[in-house]
Amino acid sequence: MSDPLADARIGARLTRLSFADGGRAARVLSEEPLRWWNWETNKPSSDAAAVVVAALSRCADPDAAVDALAELLAAPEAYGLREALELLPDLRARLLGLLGVSTELTTHLLAHPRDWEVLLDEFEFEGAAARLHAAVGADVDDPVTGTGGTRASLTGADACIALRSAYRRELVAIAGRDIAGDLDVRPVTELLADLAGHTLQAGLAVAAAGLPPDAAPARLAVIAMGKTGSRELNYVSDVDVVFVGEPVGDSSSDRDIEAALGTASKLAGEMMRLCHQVAWEVDANLRPEGKSGALVRTLASHEAYYQRWASTWEFQALLKARPIAGDLELGAAYRAVIAPMVWTAAERPDFVSDVRAMRRRVIEHIPAPIGERDIKLGRGGLRDVEFAVQLLQLVHGRGDETLRVPETLPALDALRNGGYVGRDDAVSLIDAYKFLRTLEHRLQLRRLRRTHLLPEDPDSLAWVGRAMGYRPDRRGDARAVFEYEWRLHAREVRRLHEKLFYRPLLEAVARVPSEGLRLTAAEAGRRLSALGFNDPDAALRHIESLTAGLSRRASLQRTLLPVLLSDFADAPEPDVGLLAYRRLSEQLGSTPWYLRLLRDGDTVVSRLAYMLGTSRYVAPMLGRAPEALRLLGATEQLAPRDPVELAAAMAETAARQPEAPAAVTAVRAVRRQELLRTAFADLLEITDVTQVCAALSTNMESTLDAVLTVALRVVAETRKLDALPVRFAIIAMGRLGGAEIGYGSDADVMFVHENLGDDEELASNVARDVAGKLRSLLGAPSSTDPPLVVDADLRPEGRNGPLVRSLASYERYYARWSSPWEAQALLRARPVAGDRDLGRRFVELIDPVRYPDGGVAAADLVEIRRLKGRIDSERLPRGADPTTHTKLGRGGLGDIEWTVQLLQLDHGHAVAGLRTTRTLDALGAAAHAGLLPAEDAETLETAWRLATRVRNAITLVRDKPSDQLPALGNDLVAVGRVLGYPLGSDPGQLVDDYRRAARRARRVVESVFYS
Repeated sequence: MSDPLADARIGARLTRLSFADGGRAARVLSEEPLRWWNWETNKPSSDAAAVVVAALSRCADPDAAVDALAELLAAPEAYGLREALELLPDLRARLLGLLGVSTELTTHLLAHPRDWEVLLDEFEFEGAAARLHAAVGADVDDPVTGTGGTRASLTGADACIALRSAYRRELVAIAGRDIAGDLDVRPVTELLADLAGHTLQAGLAVAAAGLPPDAAPARLAVIAMGKTGSRELNYVSDVDVVFVGEPVGDSSSDRDIEAALGTASKLAGEMMRLCHQVAWEVDANLRPEGKSGALVRTLASHEAYYQRWASTWEFQALLKARPIAGDLELGAAYRAVIAPMVWTAAERPDFVSDVRAMRRRVIEHIPAPIGERDIKLGRGGLRDVEFAVQLLQLVHGRGDETLRVPETLPALDALRNGGYVGRDDAVSLIDAYKFLRTLEHRLQLRRLRRTHLLPEDPDSLAWVGRAMGYRPDRRGDARAVFEYEWRLHAREVRRLHEKLFYRPLLEAVARVPSEGLRLTAAEAGRRLSALGFNDPDAALRHIESLTAGLSRRASLQRTLLPVLLSDFADAPEPDVGLLAYRRLSEQLGSTPWYLRLLRDGDTVVSRLAYMLGTSRYVAPMLGRAPEALRLLGATEQLAPRDPVELAAAMAETAARQPEAPAAVTAVRAVRRQELLRTAFADLLEITDVTQVCAALSTNMESTLDAVLTVALRVVAETRKLDALPVRFAIIAMGRLGGAEIGYGSDADVMFVHENLGDDEELASNVARDVAGKLRSLLGAPSSTDPPLVVDADLRPEGRNGPLVRSLASYERYYARWSSPWEAQALLRARPVAGDRDLGRRFVELIDPVRYPDGGVAAADLVEIRRLKGRIDSERLPRGADPTTHTKLGRGGLGDIEWTVQLLQLDHGHAVAGLRTTRTLDALGAAAHAGLLPAEDAETLETAWRLATRVRNAITLVRDKPSDQLPALGNDLVAVGRVLGYPLGSDPGQLVDDYRRAARRARRVVESVFYS
C-alpha cells in the first residue's frame, strides 16, 4: 500500500519535471516493467533511465504517457522495446511523444504492441500501398479499376477490421514522426493524403469482391478533391471525391453506359461505406449538382455540366482535382478535360458576382459564439489563407501557368515568385499557415476526431501548448507562450488577408514597386474586375492619383486604400464609391484631421466606403460638410437631433449674419449637416422609417422657421418699416404636415396672415412679399445642397388663388367654396413656422371642415371615390409598373393614405385619435376604435412602411427622387442593400416582397375604401 506522504515527497522532483501527479508517476516508473526510477534515491535508476524520464517529462501529458508505456511494455509482444527506448533517441521521441498526445493511437498500440516498430528508422512509407492491399488480400500490382483488377480475398467485417488496423498502423508511423518534429507539416499532409488514396484503392478491391458475377463491365475513376486532391489532408477529415464511370471497351450504346454506371455506382457506394467504417467519411457532394446529382457520371456528362451549369465556386473546387484511385487512365482523361475550364472561369459573365459571393461566404460561415476559437473558419484562420490564395490563382492563373498548382504552400511560393504577393507577406503567411495546420493536427490527434476548435479551459490549453512543443519562457508557462504565438499568427493572417488582394493594386501604379511586386497594369485591372469594378482602368487612375508622391497624405492613403478597396468591392457600385472617395480626398486633402480620422476611427473607413459605394445622395454633400464625417465615428451621434435644439441652432446661425443670402447659406449648412446625419443613420439601419421621416420633417420645419425670420427682416428693411403690420404663419400640408417627408420631398405649405393695423391692402402686400422672399431665398440654386422647393399649390383655388390669405379670408372660403378634396388635404394641415397663436387659430378654423359632424356626406363620398379613380387611371406615368409604383401603384402610398383619410373624414368628429396628421397614428386609432380589423391595419402599415422606405432608398441611391422601384440592375441591388437585404441576396427578392405587401394592402383598400 502506498504512503501518500512518501509519494508526495518522492514525487516532488517529478512534479517539477511537469508530471501532474509526481508521486504516482515515481511509483509507476520504479515498478515493473519500467524500473527507471530508484525509489530509495529518488532519482533515475541509471543514465539510460534518465534520458527516458527526461523524454517523458517533455510529453504533452507525461502522466498519460507513463501509464501507457507501462501497459505497453507489459505486453509479451513488446519484447525489445525497453532496450530500444534507452538506446534510440529518435524512437524515444516518436513513441513517447505519441503516447502523450493521442489517446486513440495509444489504444491502437496497446492492442497491437508490435506496431511500435513502425517508428524505427528503417520503416519505409513507400510500402504503404502494398501493406494495405495485403491486409485485405488484394494485389497492389494489379489494382481494381472497376470490374478489372485483382479483387480482395477478405470481405465484410473481416475486411473492415483488417483494413482499419493496417490504416491505424500507418497513422502511427506518420503521427510519431510528426510529433517528434522529424516531419514538417507539408510532408505530413502529403503522407496522409497518399494514405487516403491507398485506403480508397484497397477499399475498391474489397467492394469489387462483393460484386455479383453478372455485374456489367465498368471502369471507375476516383477523383480526389479538396485537401485530399491537393495532398494537404489532415488527420481526421472528410475525403472529398468525384466519381467518373465508363463502360469497358469502345461500347457507347445507352444501354451499355447505363449498365456500366450501375456497376460503378455500386462499387463507389460500397467503397464509401467501408472507408467510413475504417477511417473517415468519403464525401461525394462536390460532384455536379451536389447531393441531387448522380453519384457516378461519364466523362462526357462531367464535361457538359461544367461547360453549361457550373458556378465559379465549383471551378475553385476543381483547382485541387487529382485522380487518386481506380482507373487512373480514365482519371487522367478527366483531368485533361476539366483543367482548361478552371483557368477560363474568370471569363464567365457571372465570375465577378460569384467571387464576391465566395468572399462573403468566408465571413458568413464563421459561427459567432465560437468564431475566435475556430482555427479553420474564424478570422485569421486557415480559411482566410486558403481562400485568398485560391482567389488569386483563379484571377491570375489564366495568364500565368506557374500559378496552376493545387497545394496552398507551393501556390504561395508561386504567387511570391510571380510578383503577385510581396516576399515578406508570403513568408508571414507561410509561417502562419504551417502553425495553424500543425495546431489543427494536434487538436485532431488527441482523440482522432474532426475538430478545429481550441478548448476554453486552461488545463486543456496548457496541453495544447505542450503538444505544440512550447515550454515556459519569459512570456509565461506553456499555455501563455502558445496563446501569445497563436494570437500573433491570427493577427498576421487577418492583416494579410485584407492586404494580400488589395495592396498589390497600389504597387501596380507605383513608379518604384516595393517588396519585389511586379503586378502589371493588365493584371491589376484583371484583379479589379474580379472585385466588381466595371472600369478597372479608371479605378487604377484613381488609385494612382491618391497614392502618388512621397507626402504624408499619400503615405496615409497607401495605408487606407487596401481596406477601402475591400469595402468598395462589397458595395453595389465600387466604381462610383472610389471616384467619390477620390473627389472627397481632393476636396479635403489639406484638412489636417480628415485622413487621421479615417486611419484612427475603428468604423469610419468601412462606413464611409459603404456610403460612397451605395449612395449618390451622400457623396456630393460630404465635400461641403466634411465635419459630418465625424458622425460616422460614434453611433450615438447619429440619433435624430432634438427639434427644439435644432430650431434654436438654425435661428442663432441665421441671426449672426447681417445679410440675407449669408444667413440663408448658414442655415443651409446646418440643414446639410442634419440631412447627412439622417442619411447616415438610415443607411446604417440605426433609425427606422418613421424616425427618418420625422427627422427630415423636423429639419425642413426648422429651416422654414429660420428663413421665415430672415424674410420678415428683409421685407421690413426693404419697406423701411420698424415693425411689420402683420402676423404670419406657415401651415405645413401633405407629407410635411404629417411629418412624413422623404429625402426628395418638396415643402407643401399654405401661408396665412393677420392684419395688425388699419390698412388691409398694405398688410396683404407685406404678407405676399414675405411669402415671395421666403420662396426665393430657399429656391436659390445651390451646387452643394439638395433643392428645397416651397410648394403652395394646395392653397384654396390652387395656383389660380392668392399665394397668401388672411385668416378671415380662409374662413370665408372654407365656409362657402371648399370642395371635398380640399377638406381631405386639410387633414394634413399643421402649423410649423411663424406666429404660433395664428397657427393655433387656423387649426381651430379648419377642424370643422376636415372633421365634419356626421361624417362624410354621401355626395362627397361619391366625389372622393370618383377623384381617386381618376388619379388611378390618369396620373400613373406612362410605362410605369403599377405593381411596383410606390405612390400611385396598386397597394401603394396613395391607396393606403386615401383609405386612412376617408376614415378620418368620416369618423374624425367622433374618434379623437383620428384627429392627427400622421398616417400611422390615424391607422392605429382606427384599429383601436374598431373601424378596421387589427390584421388589416397591420397589413396597411407594413405596406406603407415598405413603400416609404423604398422611396427614401431610391433617392439615397440615385440622388434624385422616384416613385418607381427599379426592375433590375445596380440600382435595385443598392436599394435592397439600403433596405437591409444581405449582401449577395437575390435582388428580385425585394421586388417580390414589395409586390406581396402591396397586393395584400390593395385587398384591404378595396374592402374599406370602396365598401
